[in-house]
Amino acid sequence: MTPRLSVVVPFYNVGDYIGECLDSIARQTWTDFEAILVDDGSPDNSAAIAKEFCDRDSRFRIVEQENQGLGPARNTGTRHADGEYITFVDSDDLVTRHGFEKLIRTLDETGSSFAGGNARRFNNSAGVRPSWIHRLPFGRDRIATHVIETPDLILDRMVWNKVYRRSFWDEYGYEFPAIRYEDYPVTLKAHLEAVTVDALAVPVYYWRERESGESITQQKFQLGNLEDRVRSAELVMDLIETGDGLREVRRRVHSHFTQIDMLTLMMAFGAAPPEEEQNLLKLARRLMDRLDDSVLARAHSYDRIQHSALAEGDIDLLRRLAQFRNDGGLRGGARALSRPGRPWQYEHNYPGVQDQRSSVPRELYRLPTTALSLATSVQQVTWLEGGTLSVKGTAEIRHLETKTSSSLRIAIVIGGVETQLAVRRFDATDTHGDPALVGFEVRLDKPLLAKLKNTAAPAHFMVRMRSGRLRRHGKLRGQRPGSPGWPPGSWIDGTSWVQPGPGADGAFVLRKMVDSCRLTSVEKTADALVLHGRVPGEIEEPKLRISRPLAGKDQLLPVTLSGDGRDFSVRIPIRPIIDDTNPDDPFTQRTTWAFRLTGSNGEEKLLLWTAGQRAMHHLDQGRLVTLTRSTGGYVNLHEAPLRLPAEDAEIVADGNGRELRISGPVMNGDDYTFAWRRYLDDSDDHLDVECRRTVEDGEWTAAIAVPELIPADVETNSTDPLASLADWILFATGPDGVSHAVQCEPFLSSRLPVDTELHGHSATLRPHAGTLHLEVR
Repeated sequence: MTPRLSVVVPFYNVGDYIGECLDSIARQTWTDFEAILVDDGSPDNSAAIAKEFCDRDSRFRIVEQENQGLGPARNTGTRHADGEYITFVDSDDLVTRHGFEKLIRTLDETGSSFAGGNARRFNNSAGVRPSWIHRLPFGRDRIATHVIETPDLILDRMVWNKVYRRSFWDEYGYEFPAIRYEDYPVTLKAHLEAVTVDALAVPVYYWRERESGESITQQKFQLGNLEDRVRSAELVMDLIETGDGLREVRRRVHSHFTQIDMLTLMMAFGAAPPEEEQNLLKLARRLMDRLDDSVLARAHSYDRIQHSALAEGDIDLLRRLAQFRNDGGLRGGARALSRPGRPWQYEHNYPGVQDQRSSVPRELYRLPTTALSLATSVQQVTWLEGGTLSVKGTAEIRHLETKTSSSLRIAIVIGGVETQLAVRRFDATDTHGDPALVGFEVRLDKPLLAKLKNTAAPAHFMVRMRSGRLRRHGKLRGQRPGSPGWPPGSWIDGTSWVQPGPGADGAFVLRKMVDSCRLTSVEKTADALVLHGRVPGEIEEPKLRISRPLAGKDQLLPVTLSGDGRDFSVRIPIRPIIDDTNPDDPFTQRTTWAFRLTGSNGEEKLLLWTAGQRAMHHLDQGRLVTLTRSTGGYVNLHEAPLRLPAEDAEIVADGNGRELRISGPVMNGDDYTFAWRRYLDDSDDHLDVECRRTVEDGEWTAAIAVPELIPADVETNSTDPLASLADWILFATGPDGVSHAVQCEPFLSSRLPVDTELHGHSATLRPHAGTLHLEVR
């Protein structure tokens, strides 16, 4: 029978990745597919890996050709594809297990021309995170829409997160050009010619970001790569030059090229060798000449300075501007300069502002007072003895030095009523990397927190700052990784729980929960986890609903009531969870389950974690089941391959000055070794510094002297003082020789960051994408 879906997978020199890619395709919940693997003359062992896969799974077959590039290889795969639907997968990426099924189901229901879904970026050093370019087009479900109706879809320039109806593909005769960045001309043309399109918020695709920088999109400063980028942009702009109803599409496309592709060309001046600068100048002008002047005029002020230097052909200034940006000079916004003779006006302290004979008009450096806005961050959230909540952070006015003469006031706003808080200020690192009086701490005691019981809305913090003549105010926001991202909650009396965290608008808020649905304790038996908790009065005849949000699956478990009829217990067998293994996350191989108590009266409540500050782990058949908390403080269950979790971290004084100690439970014997790993710039290679390992009372500890993690071969970046000298990740290596990043347990995340100063450097331990990172500056 002809399969309903054809999956085209071109490959070239991807021996390190193609096995994982093909495995993610084979694991799909949608099984009615054929996979056409196009060997584009690959010189490495990619073909051998692909052929071995084909021998194991008859749905996979290989087509061979001489090397022609990704676009022609996709075209070859399309010619060999027979399915009702067609999709494309890059051979170093991954597909979520439900991805194809989600896209095909919606197409079957709507009859749309094609469907696309959200994407995630991933690699070893940064973990899994949202794809920035997909956040708007796939921020929510949009069914049977069109790019004219939903202009955000203009940003959807990739071909691989979609399933196309083959009849639609053939009707318009789509073919990929033989250039890099071949996706966008095809993708936008399909958006314009589609009857309707389905856009799903669920992640369907994992887009690898290689440490080595070898992928096409990461070779962005090579001249040949840039030429293809400009050619691709020209093909796209040719599509939208004429046509009724395309005015907004045209504006958004030109704006997107200004923000992404034009910016890349400007940054390239900081890396181009002298013999290529003139060619780069011509290429950048070629793209700028195609872009709408009104769009260029609305670009960021730094971009407009670069555009002006480009128009004048000032390569020296273009080089300085690019190097300043590439080196992080725009982090936090450059310091403001008072205009000569006009101290009440300011200028950006960018390269060229003080040139005697600048090719760029001085007015482009002018800094509007609206840019001098309030900048805040939340650095640490801690519950102190006696139930007092401590919130530490930073506050400053962007672009200005924070002097001791400045003033800072912070109020908690409860039910629209402000209560001023005592503010302790201290020196901290500002957004420019300089020590300044930007740090603050406020504390809220139990009587003040008790006022939260009288209002339904979350409480937020209002920050007011004065520096010289300037006064700025706004909500406290900017939660950093660590306890601000995983803030601990606490009881403020016998029935009221306070949970800090982000509000609906991203501001830092305090939410009160009275008589919440909660987990009070958990115990582990040989084959199950037994949960105990309290049911709120409004839930009648409760049952526990366990859901896999990404897969759309759930089950109901009976609960046993006791005591006053509101104490509950429920048994969760481990083996069914293990047997159901087919991970939702194709990179971490992890599946997450959420918990709700649901009643016969339709009431349903998330289960709040109030069961202490430790997760519960259960290892079975090499799979680790962990009951823990979510970022919002609710109960989650994770099922994944064994990855050692870290549950404690401290920096202690020893004979070498400072020692960093990470510890966690022994899971599968004690034959693991530990090392802090640093990936080298633009390389998949890494350096490992081995830890001293001890095992005691069922806990492993990995210890290292902090001075060993201060690299001697890396120079401080003078333009960007906030740049890390090194970013270390803790790895564990098992007796089989396989290494994995140690997982940072949520309860440890809620107690981080931990930092220390040593020999003129700072070292900060914080979580990032579920792993432990030590940032050295």
